[in-house]
This record gives sequence, structure tokens and C-alpha cells, in this order.
Amino acid sequence: MKRLISAIILMSLLISVVTACNSQKSGFTGAEAIDKANEKIEISLWHNFTGDDLRAQTMRAIIDEFQVKNRNITFNIQAIPPDGYRSRLKIVAAADEMPDVFVMWSGAMTQEFSSAALIQPINELIDAYPIWRDEFLPNSLEAFTENGSTYAAPMGLSPTSILYYNKKVLEQNDLCVPKTWDELMHAIKKLNDNGITPIALGNKAAWPAQSSIFSTLADRVTGTEWFMKAAKQDGASFTDPVFVEALTYMKKLAEADAFQKDYNSIDNIQMELMFAQGKAAMMIDGGWAVTKLAANTTKEVMNEMGATVFPTIPGGKGDPNTLAGVVGSGMALGKDALGAKKEAALKLIYAMSGPEAQRRTLESNQLVSYKIDLDKSKVSPIFAEVYDLVNSVRLTPVYDGVLTSGSSEAVNNGLQELLAGGDPKEIAEKIQEAHKKALAQGSYNYDNKSQ
Repeated sequence: MKRLISAIILMSLLISVVTACNSQKSGFTGAEAIDKANEKIEISLWHNFTGDDLRAQTMRAIIDEFQVKNRNITFNIQAIPPDGYRSRLKIVAAADEMPDVFVMWSGAMTQEFSSAALIQPINELIDAYPIWRDEFLPNSLEAFTENGSTYAAPMGLSPTSILYYNKKVLEQNDLCVPKTWDELMHAIKKLNDNGITPIALGNKAAWPAQSSIFSTLADRVTGTEWFMKAAKQDGASFTDPVFVEALTYMKKLAEADAFQKDYNSIDNIQMELMFAQGKAAMMIDGGWAVTKLAANTTKEVMNEMGATVFPTIPGGKGDPNTLAGVVGSGMALGKDALGAKKEAALKLIYAMSGPEAQRRTLESNQLVSYKIDLDKSKVSPIFAEVYDLVNSVRLTPVYDGVLTSGSSEAVNNGLQELLAGGDPKEIAEKIQEAHKKALAQGSYNYDNKSQ
């Protein structure tokens, strides 16, 4: 009898060990269990993949494929154009209502949403797929991590300040690609004299001037260390002369008529189309522009495009071989996704940011923060050039990726005022005052829905 009991106990222990091992090997078992139970689940998904660019098409295709494979899940999908996406997200955040799965940005937004308990960590998903986890580029997952918890799966790499140029237009005007500030100002004057817009700008949403131009221009002048100290109000202030100098350089671009007259009336998509049509010699835009250009222009037009870094600034403290940039967006998990809904939401996040999705994203002419060798035969020549450029420089901070929402809004508004003829010193004072107020209120204040 004792032998029989001992045998039963031994068998039970063996079954427990085997079950534990299988659980560890099977990956994210919670999501797989949903299919077996065929439980009816409803999840909400918010995204900004609304355009005709290749990346948006790819992501929508991935979502469609996921829906087909998961008939037991009902989806409430909100597809919101990029220019209005952040403001819509902040409105629901202020109302303490969040989508189950949504596109979120690293930096300030992750800090604010996590501090307000509007999102949940996705560590269990990341740890379930160690091979996937370990192939992200350095600091990618960290960009979405607060206090040891990771809140989103990175989906892209976003250099924001690439100087795109039209080779044919520059050659026709006997101009070289500007590498210094003086060369840039010379090119702007000559292009204007010949009736050509030097730099296309679409600042209707206010952020392009800040994110794509000023973040890099200011870093050229102040250096990264100064900006990070000013952001923390740790021995530096936005009223410092070096920041006023950076604003002065930005104003010089406007005074030299670097941009077309209606730059505040068109958005960045219209700006990119303007550049693609050869109506401007240059454009300062993010890596995301390439996927849009690839979908809306011919190969011949794409072959006329080149990409480089913003010119050097005389006496500047920043490294000239840099681009402003961030890890970019990631797929986040809202606070209300619980139980089976949470399992389904995590499964969707993996479908949209796992290794296969990363490969498809890269081949849609969109940079990713994931280790994948690029097959240049599958992308446009300008994307291959951008890919090589980004891999040869260091990324510096984007202002709205570091500052609070209120502070970023103050910079955006200040730059609009500056480009319209405002005084750099007065604008610096307004930015400093807004930033101090935002920090005093706390970085995570969502009472103001207009932010």
C-alpha cells in the first residue's frame, strides 16, 4: 500500500514538472487559451494608420488579418488622422476613459499616462517572448519603461529632422547640398531670387516647426546637456541667452523667407506632397515621410530625392552629426482591459509589433527600432539612403518627447509667434513661465483638455 501511495505521489510530481515546463515553452499561453474557449470578447483599438502611405496600409492589413483569425473577438476600432490623434487621446485621458489597445508615444506621454494609472504594464507579454524582447535596439523598450514597468511595445524609430532635398532643383540652380548655416542662407536667397520655395513647411498642427526643425536647430546651438538641464530646471533655464540665440536662428529662417507663405495653413501631408511635386527645393521632416512619398510618387521622382542632416551652426555647442529623434510610437494597454479582454488585447499588441510585423513595417519604408537586416531591393532608394543615414548618426532629444504636454504646447505656440515676427527674448520668457507652471502642477495634469 505504501509503495502504491509513493508511486502516486511521484507521478503527481512528474506531471507538475512537465506541466510547468510546457507552460514556459508555449509563450503567451493566456492569449492562446482564448481561442480554445471561444469566449466572446470585445476590445477597443485606437490607431492613426489612416493614410495611403505604405506603413499605414501594412498596419491596417495586419489588423484585418488579426480580425479574420480571431472571430470570437469583436473590435471597436477608431482610426483617427495623425494630426488629431494626440488631442483626441488626451481628451479621453482627461475623462479617465482609455481604449483597450492604442498607439502611444514614448517619453512625456508614457510618463504622464503611467503616473495617472491610465495604462497597464505589458511586462508579462514581453517576458513571454524572450527572443522578440531581446531583438529590440538599445533603449527602445526602456523608452516606454517607468519604475521597472514597460508600458508599450515599440513599433518604429522616428528621426524627426531629416533634411530632404531635390537633387534636380539644386543642380538647376547651381547649388550644393547645404552643410553649413551660411550655405543654407545662400541657398535660400538664391532659390527665392529664382522664384522657388526653399523649404516646404506644413505647420498647421503647430508641432512640425518644433519637432522637425527647432529640436535639431536648438540642439546645434545649445547642445543636448543644456536642454536636459533646462527641462529639469536643474541649473539651466529657457531664458538663458543660449536658448534665446537658438530662437533667433529660427527667426532668421522666417526673415529670409525660407518657407512658403501659407506654411501655417497646410499640414505636414500637404507639405510632403508639395516637396514631392518639386515645388520646394528642400523639406525638413521625419523618417515617416519616406513611406508616404513611396506610396504617392513615381520611382523617377523618388530617385531625385536625397537626405542629409541639418547644417552646422557657427559656434554651436551641439554635435552636428546628429538628428533629433525618438523611439517613436508603441502599442499600449489601457487600464480597463482586464481578464479575458486583457489577454486578447495583449495578443493584438503582439500581432502589431512582433517580429513579423517589424519586418513588414521595415519593408513598407518605415524605420523600426528592431534588429532586422534591410533588403534594399524591397524598398525605395531614398529609404535605403535614410536607413544608412540614421545608422550613421546619433539621435538627440525631440522637445515634445521630453517636455510635459503644457510645456510642449508653449513651445509650439511660441514658435508660431516667432515665425510671425515675435521677439525671441519675450517668447523665451513665456516658454520658461509655462514650463515652471507645468512642473509645479505636476507633469501629469490632464485637467486642461485643450492641451
